[in-house]
Amino acid sequence: MDKATLAGLGVATIGILGGDLIEGGKISALIQPTAFMIVLGGTIGATLVQVSMPTFIKAVKAGKLAFAEPADPRKKLIDEIVNYAGIARKDGILALEPLAAKASHPFLARALTMAVDGADSSAMRDTLEGSIHHTQEEGDDIAKVYEAGGGYSPTIGIIGAVLGLIQVMSNLSDIAKVGEGIAVAFVATIYGVAFANIIFLPFAAKLKLRTRATVQTEEMLLEGALAIQQGMNPKVIRDRLMGMGGGAHDDHGKAGAGAVDKAAA
Repeated sequence: MDKATLAGLGVATIGILGGDLIEGGKISALIQPTAFMIVLGGTIGATLVQVSMPTFIKAVKAGKLAFAEPADPRKKLIDEIVNYAGIARKDGILALEPLAAKASHPFLARALTMAVDGADSSAMRDTLEGSIHHTQEEGDDIAKVYEAGGGYSPTIGIIGAVLGLIQVMSNLSDIAKVGEGIAVAFVATIYGVAFANIIFLPFAAKLKLRTRATVQTEEMLLEGALAIQQGMNPKVIRDRLMGMGGGAHDDHGKAGAGAVDKAAA
């Protein structure tokens, strides 16, 4: 599990609820099923109007990546590429034919297969860069679903508050309940702002990081496969790929090599 995500959600929740308690509030006053239904249902509905159903479903499935334990697979992939480069340099590129399909990363397997099949460098680059571009676009589309939720949620919260105030104003004859009713009405606003700024927008940003990690990994694999095709020295390949960030340990998901695609499948 991603400790940063868990810690962030925990700190935000404790900070908000703790501050409310210090001010003399009651947590029970913030538990309003009707407000929750209005805000969550309204936000989901508005988001569905903006995006397609397949994209929405992918986004829901990809949400778990925000909790995935950070890891960087690139160093192991570099070792694997260097090993393939050594074999190809010694025995020829065709020696990789039985190994290509067994590569640990599907993108690497595809790139090696193209190299073994005799595709020229330009064709490999054009084809695989198109695949990388698709990965980037799909990841961005998924993140935009959460960004949309973060944009609509506060406004839906205001709608919920107004609906609550309408009910309060229609029962002014019972003055004792007016103050309580107003407080309940504004809980919807709290839900709307909290959902946007604690869940939707942070999740969108983290999924963008996951997509960026995937793209960087695939770009590195492409360069590695092209270097193998060109018969480059394994040591030079390692230095080149390490220079692309293969030794870094950024905030990448375990499935940094295709994580968003697999989670959304």
